[in-house]
Amino acid sequence: MGYLWLKAVHVLAIISWMVGMLYLPRLFVYHAEAGLGSAQAATFATMERRLMRAIMLPAMLVALATGLWLATQGGWWKAGWLHGKIALVLLLTGLHGYLSAERKRLAAGTSRRSPRDFRILNEVPTVLLIGIVVLVIVKPF
Repeated sequence: MGYLWLKAVHVLAIISWMVGMLYLPRLFVYHAEAGLGSAQAATFATMERRLMRAIMLPAMLVALATGLWLATQGGWWKAGWLHGKIALVLLLTGLHGYLSAERKRLAAGTSRRSPRDFRILNEVPTVLLIGIVVLVIVKPF
């Protein structure tokens, strides 16, 4: 029964993390379109910081910790699908780090990214999520 509760926590953490990963680049689009030093830009900077610190970072840490625990408890370490999932999760974690750095650049007014760049970047978490879900549910190898 404990395994199922841990799995439920894992799924909830993933959902929370992914909501942020999908919303933050959209906030970046609006932030990049706002005038540098404007009240709107300051509002977006606050929203981005709170989203990262209060939701995304804790959710990512819980998702990673519970995922490692589930893999250990389920004896999945030799499963090929898990290796693929881990690779995609590492890419997602790297993207999280990039978004964190970009958030700081936007807040400082030093970002060189355009709203179009952020629109494109907004699709990356979706592609990674699709791959992760397929690997976990279908377990193709």
